[in-house]
Amino acid sequence: MGKVTIDMSMSLDGFVTGPNDGPGQELGEGGMQLHEWIFGLAGWRKRHGLEGGETGPNDDIVEEAFTDVGAVVMGRRMFELGEEPWGDDPPFHAPVFVVTHRAREPLEREGGTTFTFVTDGVESALDQAKKAAGDKNVSIAGGAETAQQLVGAGLVDEIQFHVAPLLLGGGKRLFEELGTQVQLETTRVIDSPGVTHLRFRVVK
Repeated sequence: MGKVTIDMSMSLDGFVTGPNDGPGQELGEGGMQLHEWIFGLAGWRKRHGLEGGETGPNDDIVEEAFTDVGAVVMGRRMFELGEEPWGDDPPFHAPVFVVTHRAREPLEREGGTTFTFVTDGVESALDQAKKAAGDKNVSIAGGAETAQQLVGAGLVDEIQFHVAPLLLGGGKRLFEELGTQVQLETTRVIDSPGVTHLRFRVVK
């Protein structure tokens, strides 16, 4: 049985988007800066159909994050904001389960990505993702509300943050509405130029 993981970039003040996120500005004002560390990496570029890129510790972390993922869970808003930028070959290359109130037929894309729309809650989406993933991990891609619900329900095993040296001052905080206390055990810290990688095991 694989793990349920969250792997997200965030600002030093805890935001995963800047203010006023929406179509054409999916990460909000200034939110793109959260991901500047990743755009030039070979592993990220390969996932987006691009050649070349940098290798090294940051790239190793990106490759590691994708290697053992057998399925993905995300919220409706993340899907709607990302559908057009991702194009016909989204970077997931695995089944993706979208938590939504709007029923629709599965959406097949290139590269092994099929979006399945789950209307009976985030825990049902996670159950379906686990079955699809088999022995591999399930990645909770976001957004913040979906991650909050699953962490609050005690259903996440590991959390990795990529902390950008940036204070966004507004936007969506990852755990602002968690509603419960969660203990974490630090399992890895890697400090790189432009980003610090923090990995935690959720204590249960």
